[in-house]
Amino acid sequence: MMKRSSSLLIFTVLSLTLISAVGWELSIPSTTTARSSLRVREGSRFKIAIFADLHFGEDSWTDWGPRQDANSVNVMSKVLDAETPDFVVYLGDVVTANNIAIQNASLFWDKAISPTRDRNIPWTSLFGNHDDASFVWPLDWFSSSGIPPIICPSVSNSSSWSSDDGCGFRGTTRVELIQEELKAANALSYSTIGPKELWPSVSNYVIPVESSDDSKPAVALMYFLDSGGGSYPEVISNAQVEWFKTKSNTLNPDLSIPELIFWHIPSKAYKKVAPRLWITRPCVGSINKERVDAQEAENGMMRVLEKRSSVKAVFVGHNHGLDWCCPYKDKLWLCFARHTGYGGYGNWPRGSRILEITEVPFRIKSWIRMEDGTVHSEVNLTSD
Repeated sequence: MMKRSSSLLIFTVLSLTLISAVGWELSIPSTTTARSSLRVREGSRFKIAIFADLHFGEDSWTDWGPRQDANSVNVMSKVLDAETPDFVVYLGDVVTANNIAIQNASLFWDKAISPTRDRNIPWTSLFGNHDDASFVWPLDWFSSSGIPPIICPSVSNSSSWSSDDGCGFRGTTRVELIQEELKAANALSYSTIGPKELWPSVSNYVIPVESSDDSKPAVALMYFLDSGGGSYPEVISNAQVEWFKTKSNTLNPDLSIPELIFWHIPSKAYKKVAPRLWITRPCVGSINKERVDAQEAENGMMRVLEKRSSVKAVFVGHNHGLDWCCPYKDKLWLCFARHTGYGGYGNWPRGSRILEITEVPFRIKSWIRMEDGTVHSEVNLTSD
């Protein structure tokens, strides 16, 4: 999350037209190798690293912007080398599209994914409120300094406008971002374009973590939901809630499989459990530096989750100055990730929330790994 602009919340006809024009009628690129199931290795634990709010692509026409992206790559690299996770979740705001002055934001998205892909670690991504936001023109571009020539190199040498000059600033849609990610994934990306009936939300899907024993059911189910923002309001729609109810009841009718939920923008339930000042038990964390910036609406999603005893935790990003986990109605945990990127607001030290799933006896443990290598805020997210 960057500081919110009300203009980014306007659900314009133009943004709908752009999404629709390149929507689900485009074919999803095939990978060279079919991706395998995520599986707990026998005798091992399954570890997940969460990278939140990287905000790649900011001020790319300056020296500062590329340095920020390089610093973010360094954070991810240190976490990946220290933790050696089995899976990585990119928890939204991978790029700051409203600050990316080229037509294809996938170029920056690819840079953000590269530390994980280069280590042959599988990953998935979901959308935040900045990933497909419309470009916001910096006011200083209209001063005497003018528009940086690096943005529109062909325009400066031509008296006519071209649709291929890279200066359209139309943004890259959610669907396009996933399609481009899959093209370069080599079967490592588990990102998915969700059901068309959930449009304009896109990143809605389920990934099971399979048991080391093929005869046993999945160890856990990970649900990913698009919490909106950018090209449309910051909401979880009623259609998404109904989709989750149908999907979860089909996959896990007896509630026997533990479920983990991931989306970007916190629900209003996070405000109810937020520590007032210091983080004290039963909450666990290290920074509580701002108020929860919640979704506009979640249409009963939290009521659905709290009725499912199988749901163990919800994980969100968005607030860069929060990294706590707090129990909600003694039923499940509400957790923030840790601000991973050097992009976006705030100068709090960067890091990553880590999840570790033990199959037998089943347990989910979490902690935060910092850029400097320290570890803190360990918490057990399951009942003993």
